[in-house]
This record gives sequence, structure tokens and C-alpha cells, in this order.
Amino acid sequence: MEIDALPRLDASLAEAEPARPERVLQFGTGAFLRGFADPFVAEANASGAFDGRVVMVGSTGSGRAAALGAQDGLYTLCVRGLRDGEPVDETHLVTSVSRALAASADWDAVLALARSPELRLVVSNTTEIGITDDPDDRPDLDPPRSFPGKLAAALAARAEAHGYDGGGLVVLPCELIEGNGDRLREIVEAHAERWELGDAFRDWLDREVTFCNTLVDRIVPGNPDDADALFERLGYTDDLLTVTEPYRLWAIEGDDALADRLPLVGLDGVVVADDLTPYRERKVRILNGGHTATVPAAILCGLDTVSEALDDETVGTFVRRAILDEIVPSLRIDPTMAETFAHAVIDRFANPFVAHALRDITFQQTAKLGVRVAPSIREYVETHGEAPPLLCFGVAALLAAVRPDGADGLSADDAAGDWERRWADVDLADTDELRAFTVVALGRWDLDTVEGVPESVADALVAIERDGCRAALAARL
Repeated sequence: MEIDALPRLDASLAEAEPARPERVLQFGTGAFLRGFADPFVAEANASGAFDGRVVMVGSTGSGRAAALGAQDGLYTLCVRGLRDGEPVDETHLVTSVSRALAASADWDAVLALARSPELRLVVSNTTEIGITDDPDDRPDLDPPRSFPGKLAAALAARAEAHGYDGGGLVVLPCELIEGNGDRLREIVEAHAERWELGDAFRDWLDREVTFCNTLVDRIVPGNPDDADALFERLGYTDDLLTVTEPYRLWAIEGDDALADRLPLVGLDGVVVADDLTPYRERKVRILNGGHTATVPAAILCGLDTVSEALDDETVGTFVRRAILDEIVPSLRIDPTMAETFAHAVIDRFANPFVAHALRDITFQQTAKLGVRVAPSIREYVETHGEAPPLLCFGVAALLAAVRPDGADGLSADDAAGDWERRWADVDLADTDELRAFTVVALGRWDLDTVEGVPESVADALVAIERDGCRAALAARL
């Protein structure tokens, strides 16, 4: 059937849902929340753990609120990737969204929902820059300009409607900043002070509203490249078709009392813990560090995407061994927790449905290596008494790649000019100069004095310049 002849998704194509109350106020209509938070709510409803729907609030003028309205709040989630090494290609109709509002046009409706006694949760994903303090934001704006300002105004309306007694909420920010709940609370409290909302509101906020620190992890690319083929398979078109990977994690900082209040607890991928450090550590070191440590070598070996790198016999072995044999053993968290996550990460890297460009990962590679890879190298040396050979090779590959003619230039890096100047004085045919350059370069990450590391990185850099990256990597493996 021609795509144009297919019906568009709306309630007539779905089974009737119960008239669930609107219990979740969600700031954000983008692909991430559609692929992450809203499916959790739908699953909680289906399991009987929850009985509520989501009201989305859009603030960017993207038109998604209107698109959701045209589809009666429905959209299709396509889950694609590997699960335990086996391919997954599933579609699910997400039925948890009641409606979508545009903050600029529907602010009174947002405030009305904020006052509702049925409301239980507030969820947000406004990007990292969304949780910032705008000291010039004002409560008389319709709506306030910033996300924290909008939230402060909504909470003030709720507190007043409940007579500053009861009406407790849990706020779950999904923005990717450490301590996101603590930071959001600080800014809301700053608005309350500047806007002179009064002691009664501040007491209510402290007593009734729980701001949770969270760590979220799921790749949600958004629209698929083969949308027309999916529409034919589904039998309808969907302007909000959303693609995501199978893996998901929603780690929420809190105690048993908080867990009892959260209807999402018990779903696969939802964790409530009193300390998010282990979850953050494994994500930064294994997922992010795995990328940072291996991508320059993959580029120098002539590859373009992460899945190509995992499929390549030499580079794929390098990635797997660097993660499982060197990064995981360097972590000071539960070994089973680290290894289980590492195998999931390798599946995610190998996802054949996501064309994740290697060069897109190299943005600010110099700074990322210091946060994501250098700690694994140091701690591996401390626990094993020797340098990790594959992570050291990854550092050498980065040094080769940031040479002005080393890999046609990597993505934007604040240190690019400094690397260019340093490389300009190095004779590539002179082994002693390469070794001296390596020691100086490692000083950027305080790795120049770590036992065995300068020698291991220098050996790899000499081999890369002499034999090429692929041959040098194969020899080290």
C-alpha cells in the first residue's frame, strides 16, 4: 500500500484505554522522554502499579504539542538493538500521554494541572542548560521564561490551592547533570526568595516536595531512517514515531520511603538507591570511557561508525578487551554490577540499527579523556602494578589522531591549537622525539609520572607512526 494511503495514528486505531487521571506533569515533549519516561508510565499502568497519565508541556515551539494532540496523545515506540547478543526489533503503542500543552499558549492549563489533587509526579528533560538560574525571570510573565521559573510558579500555585497543607509531589529531573534534583531545588528556592513567595510557601516546599537526584541512561535516536517501511508494517503513519535501544536505566537517589511512593519501582530498569555514585561511576568509566578510549584508534583504522568498529575483527576485539579486561577491573564498585553493565554496553555499541558516527563522539576528546579514561589507567596501575596496555594504546591513538594530519582533524576540541603547536616540533621519524613528546603530552592528564604508562603509550605511538594504527593494534592484541 502507498504510504499516502495509510491512515494516520489516532485513537480510532487503538484499543480504548481506561479514563485514567492525569497524575504526571512532564516538562518536555522531545524524543528522549517519549522513549524513556512515558513508556515507563505506560508499563506501570499495564502492570496495575499505577493508574495515571502524563500531560506534556512543550516550551520550544517545536510543534510537537500540536502533533500529539492530532494523534490523541498516542505514538509508536520502536525498540531496536541487541539484548543479550540477540537482535531486537519491536514496536509498542505508547498510551500513557493524555494531552500535550504549549507553555506559551496554554499556561493557565498548566497551572490548573499543577493545582490538581490527582497530581503525583513532575518529570523533566530540558537539556543540561535547562536547569540554570535566570535571575531576571519573573512570576508575572505568562509563562516565566526558564524551566525552573515555570516550575516555581506551578508549585506556588499548587501550594496556594492546597492551603499550604498537603499536596506533596515527587520531582524527577532527567537532565544530565550531577545532583540535578539538588540543583533544581536550589534554583526554585532562589526564585521563591526573589519573588517574595513567603515563608508559608518555603515551608510547604521543604515539607511536601521531594526533589530527587537521578541518573538516566538510554539512547533515543528519534526518527528511523526506514520510517516508510515501518509505517507499512504498522499499517498507519505516525508523526511522532520514536526509536530507542533496548537498554534503559532510571536510577533515583532515595530511601525505602521514597521507593514506596514511586509507582515505577519494580519495573525493569528502575532503581532506587541511597547513593548514585556506583551507577554514575560505571556509566562514565565503562560507557563514556569505552567510547573515549577506543574511538581515535577506530578512526585511524578507517572506520566510520561504532557498530562498524564492533564488527571489525581487530578493532572489535580491542574495544571488548579494553572494557572487560582493563576498565572493569579498575573500578572500585561491585564487580558483578560492573561486568553486567559492561556486557550491556558492548551490546549497545554493536547495535546494528544505530549509525553512531565515530567523529561525533570525539567532541572535546582531550578533556573527556581526563575524566573518563585517565582514572581507569591510574586505578588499574594501583591494583595490578602495571600499565593497562590497551588503554595506553587508546591514549597513543588519540595523540596520533590530534596531529594536524593524523586523522583529518577530530571534532571540536579546545586543545586543538595546543596539539598542533606541540606536534609541529616533532620529527616523526625520530623515535626519541616521539617518546619525549609522549611524556610531555601525558602531563596534561597527570599520567606522565604513573608507573609504566609513559613507556607503554610511547611504545604504542612509535608503532602507530611506524606501522600504521591497524598493524600496531593487531600486534598489541
